[in-house]
Amino acid sequence: MQKPIVKAFFDQGTWTFTYVVYEKPNTPCVVIDSVLNYDPKSGRTKTKSADEVIAFVKEQGLTVDWILETHAHADHLSAAPYLQKHLGGKIAIGSHIQDVQKVFKGIFNLESDFPTNGSQFDYLIEEGRDLHAGKLIIHPLFVPGHTPACMAYVIGDAIFVGDTIFMPDVGTARCDFPGGNANTLYQSMQKILSYPDDTRLFMCHDYPPTDRPIAYETTVGEEKRKNIHVHQGVTEAQFVEMRNQRDQTLEMPVLILPSIQVNIRAGHPPPAEANGKTYLKIPFNVL
Repeated sequence: MQKPIVKAFFDQGTWTFTYVVYEKPNTPCVVIDSVLNYDPKSGRTKTKSADEVIAFVKEQGLTVDWILETHAHADHLSAAPYLQKHLGGKIAIGSHIQDVQKVFKGIFNLESDFPTNGSQFDYLIEEGRDLHAGKLIIHPLFVPGHTPACMAYVIGDAIFVGDTIFMPDVGTARCDFPGGNANTLYQSMQKILSYPDDTRLFMCHDYPPTDRPIAYETTVGEEKRKNIHVHQGVTEAQFVEMRNQRDQTLEMPVLILPSIQVNIRAGHPPPAEANGKTYLKIPFNVL
């Protein structure tokens, strides 16, 4: 089985991990869940996190074949177009992004010609249709529940799980966004936890509940033994009851409004208006 090299980059502002996955230096690679830094107070973006990825890719002599998104994130803006400009590669996401686009086109009352067919992305991923980056084989898993369009990516002995599951002492993703469903999430996690116990799992976020250091890697076995929400023995009904109750206590992510508007466009901002400037919308008393 392939054992890819995984380089993680942590964005402190959004608690997000971006991954560069490759076989060895001077080979093709994939970038998963990139971050464009965004200041909600000023509405300005910066590229510090993405520039760190670019520097590493160039330092290792890597060629970017794919810039993958696990889903349309609600907690950070994607830097996919910026990375593509500097490194190449195709921007891809699960094909069910179309469902998410249809929902949020209505919520944000987006421009009438905003397409909801996923055409903003270079490629729409289907479960069962593997991708390739050199000798690396990327096997997509459809894992909805947190959102209706979440994907995980199996690359050799590693799975990049997006927001489906977190480190064992953090638990699992919320399911109260439009199209989310706790029953569906439970079933998606069982799909991931059906892999061998030594399968490496790479998180999209970490929110340490104690003063432990930030962590991004665990295993299927560790999750089955220790995950506080979904360890072995937890039934679907028990999980759904816990998840739904917990979600009622959570606040919306700080960056959900700008993030969704940008991320359903494959990381591109909305079109400029008549004055040449770009604007993001804030729905009033909607979410």
